[in-house]
Amino acid sequence: MDANVADLPRKRLPQERLLELLFGGEDLPGLRLRVTQCAALAGLDEPRLGDFVLAVHEVACNAVEHGGGRGRLLLHHQDGALRCRVTDDGPGFTEEVIPPDPPGLLSGEGGRGLWLTRQLTDRLEIAAGAVGAVVTLVIALS
Repeated sequence: MDANVADLPRKRLPQERLLELLFGGEDLPGLRLRVTQCAALAGLDEPRLGDFVLAVHEVACNAVEHGGGRGRLLLHHQDGALRCRVTDDGPGFTEEVIPPDPPGLLSGEGGRGLWLTRQLTDRLEIAAGAVGAVVTLVIALS
């Protein structure tokens, strides 16, 4: 984590929006940094901070790769947890695409990022929107 992020005061926030942005592939490194900063300020500590940021990054990468090249991210604090919703304009998908067991690296199976996301967060919700996918990741602050 950046030294400047670690030095910032931490506080528990009431229910509020922490981050909202549109992103494309070129924005993924900055998205990762901004999610890290917001989650740390909200009180999420390591190692769960790193887990959450990796999970959000995986879902954002999927939005770029499979969801039309762009996505929208909304991160907010609600009821003692961080909730991050990523939406895109792709064909959408259902939870059935996530393998129940860890996908093999050489098997060619898809779903590795979503499988990992499910392992790293407290809850993963997938819904098909009218257009695209809506993926929400939830992680408790305590």
